[in-house]
Amino acid sequence: MTAFRSLSRQRGVTLVELMVALVLGLLVAGGIVVIFSSTSASNQAQTQLARLQEQGRYAVTRIAADLKMAGAQYCSSTGGTATVASASGIALDSLRTPRVLSKNLNLTMSTTPWGSPYPTAPADVYYLPSFVYMRGFTCTKTDCAPASPPTAAQGVPAMGTDVGARVFGASVLQLRYFDSNRGWAIGGNSQVVPKANGDIDHVHIVPKTGEPSLAGVANNEQMMLADCSTAQVFQTTGNPDFVPVGTAANFAAPRALAPQSAPRFFRMSTDFKTITYFLQVVSDDGTATGVKTGALMRCDSSATPVCQELVRGMERLDFNYGVEDASGLMHYLSAAEVDSRASGSATLTCPNGPPGSSATDQGCLWRALKTVEVNVLMDGQSPLYTLTGPDLAYAYSPEGNSTPVAPDARGTGGISPTDQGFAVPMMRRQFGTLVMMRNYNP
Repeated sequence: MTAFRSLSRQRGVTLVELMVALVLGLLVAGGIVVIFSSTSASNQAQTQLARLQEQGRYAVTRIAADLKMAGAQYCSSTGGTATVASASGIALDSLRTPRVLSKNLNLTMSTTPWGSPYPTAPADVYYLPSFVYMRGFTCTKTDCAPASPPTAAQGVPAMGTDVGARVFGASVLQLRYFDSNRGWAIGGNSQVVPKANGDIDHVHIVPKTGEPSLAGVANNEQMMLADCSTAQVFQTTGNPDFVPVGTAANFAAPRALAPQSAPRFFRMSTDFKTITYFLQVVSDDGTATGVKTGALMRCDSSATPVCQELVRGMERLDFNYGVEDASGLMHYLSAAEVDSRASGSATLTCPNGPPGSSATDQGCLWRALKTVEVNVLMDGQSPLYTLTGPDLAYAYSPEGNSTPVAPDARGTGGISPTDQGFAVPMMRRQFGTLVMMRNYNP
C-alpha cells in the first residue's frame, strides 16, 4: 500500500512546461546569436578600419618621401625661388641646374617632347627645363589634364575598370631627381683628363668599393659630370675612358673645371631617377571576377620601367600644387593650371629660371613649387554587407565634400566607387598630407 502511494505521487513534465522551456531556450539562443553576429560585424568593421588607417598613413608617407626628393641635383640642390644677382641679373641658384651639351639627350623620359605648346628643341647649349623635373596630371572619369600622361612604355596603363588598368579619376604624378648614391667619385684612380685648351679629353673611371660596375655602359651614353656648384651633361664613347663625342653629338665640348668640390660622374640612364605614381585596378584573387580595388603603384622608369605595388585599398589620388609667382604671391593650382600658368582669369608669370628660359614658357611654373598637398581615399578592400548608410558615407575634400556623402550620391563632378568598378559596401576614409618642397626646380 505504501509503495503504491509513492508511485502515484511521481509526475513527469507537462506539455505546457516543455513548450515554455523550449521557448525560453530559443529566446536565449537567439539572443546569443544576435550578440555574436553584432560582435562579429563590429569586429570586422573595426579590423577593416584599423587596416585602412594603417595603409592610408603609409601611402601618404611614401609619396611624401619621393616628393621631397623632386628636383634634387647631386649636392647642388637649393631651396626656394632662385635669387637674382643685382649686378648680372642672373639667377644664381639656377646656374646649378645641369647644363646640357648633348644634342641627343633622351627626353622621352618626359611625357611632353619639345615643341608646341612647349619651347622648341634647343639649337644650342641649354639647361634642363623645369617640366622635366616634375609634372602632374589631374584625371577625371574620361581624360587627364594636361593631356599627355605617361604611357604604357613607361609602365603606366590606360584608364579602365579591368584588372591591370589605371583607376578612373585618379591623378598621376611623375617626378625626377639625381640619385647621389650612385655614380663614380672623381679622385684617386678616377680622373678627369683635360686637353691643353681646358676641354675634357676623357674621363677615366676605376670603380671604388661600393660604386656601380662599368659593365653594360656602352658607346654613345649620356653622362653627367657634376660637383656641388655645376653640372654638365654630354654624350660620350668608350669605357672606362669616357671620351666626349664631337660636334655631331654635342653642342659644345665639356670643360675640365678646376678646382671642383666633390666631383662625381653619373650615368643619365640609371642615375637620373624617373618616378611615377598612379593607381592600378587589382582584385583579391588576381582574376577578373575577384573583388576589385585600387593599388598604389610606384614605377621607376629611369631605364627599363620597374613598377612596384606599395599598398592596396586606394581608390582616389589627388594633388594640389602651391606655387609662388614672380611677384612672390602664392597660388594653389591644379596640374593643368600649373602647366599652362592659368589661374582663374589670370595668367601667372614664372619666377626667374636658368639662362635661356622665359617667365612665360609653357610649364615654367613647375619650377616655382613650394608645397604639394596629397589626398588619398582608402577603402576596406573587402565588402561588409552589414554596414549601414552612415558607415558607408564618406567625405573627400577634392570633390568639395565637407560632410560625408553616400557613395552613389557624389554629384555631377564626383566619382563613385561604381564608376571605378569597385564594390560599394566598404568603409572609406580620406588621408592627406602637405609636403614642403626641399629642392628648387630649375
